[in-house]
Amino acid sequence: MTSRISIGPGATPVGRAALLGLALAVGLVGGAQAQSEILNVSYDPTRELYRDINAVFAEEWKAKTGETITVRAAHGGSGSQARTVIDGIPADVVTLGIPSDIDAISKISKKIPADWRTKLPNEGLPYTSTVVFLVRKGNPKNVKDWADLANPDVKVITPNPKTSAGGRWNFLAAWGYAYEKEGKNKEKANAFVGNLYKNVPVLDTGARGSTVTFAQRGLGDVLPTWENEAFLVLEEFGKDKFDIVVPPTSIYAEPPVALVDANVDKKGTRKQAEAYLQFLYSDKAQAIFAKHRYRPMKREAAKPEDLALLPEVKLFKIEDIQGSWDEIQKANFDNGGLFDQLSKAGR
Repeated sequence: MTSRISIGPGATPVGRAALLGLALAVGLVGGAQAQSEILNVSYDPTRELYRDINAVFAEEWKAKTGETITVRAAHGGSGSQARTVIDGIPADVVTLGIPSDIDAISKISKKIPADWRTKLPNEGLPYTSTVVFLVRKGNPKNVKDWADLANPDVKVITPNPKTSAGGRWNFLAAWGYAYEKEGKNKEKANAFVGNLYKNVPVLDTGARGSTVTFAQRGLGDVLPTWENEAFLVLEEFGKDKFDIVVPPTSIYAEPPVALVDANVDKKGTRKQAEAYLQFLYSDKAQAIFAKHRYRPMKREAAKPEDLALLPEVKLFKIEDIQGSWDEIQKANFDNGGLFDQLSKAGR
């Protein structure tokens, strides 16, 4: 509805000016558009993914509510990102690389409830992933399975598991492989992972940093990495330079999402942030996940040609072997855990 204010010929100059000012004010208020902004704090390799997701969500939200929404995204090593939320960055949602990082936010800051995995479908997992190997073209070191990563002449590029979810998935995938191969012998699994990490010349803080080290700087023979990151390298640097090797067995990687309750209530953005997380389970978002080489929860929503690039792999869940995420984190990555022990022994 358009507001109208009549200024009659008998009005004084001062009166006309006041009425004109009021008319302008009414016009500005009437023409103003509702706007909002939310912040998604995410892990390293999702930059391209959420660029697409955020654009489609903003378009749908505008059509549904008339409100213009801006979704900002912050990316980095998942563990480092969790720390920024604990330290006060005003994230509305977190889309991190491993459940233990969201658990850490919940335990330390209390900004997320302890039962956060019950708040969304599929335990807060709109998609999953796994770890594959990116190698130089022609696979000169003949890397076929996890055992090959411990060969003395193979240099492995992987991020630091203390700061990167990708680094933790790589560590746990290698350990779980050896545990099963060695007849569920923990000592032999520990020794295998120790030998593998002797082959790691540099530990970047995040998965994207390791990708740059391998693909751009040319270091290493093999990059264990998220599926989407491996395909991104082929697209960005050329299929004539790299090959993807899918091991027969790998890990069921769980990159979860959650609402940062304390922040959205403080900022007044709960409605928008909840809608954003629900959108991740929509058919449109599920198709985008597959397009970016993540494994969607709803496979039927994805294009067949995208699913064809995500082959069937025998996947294991590390929780089935090591217990809860609290136990997994403490045993492997907390100060004094297995990674620290192996690092100290390897020096």
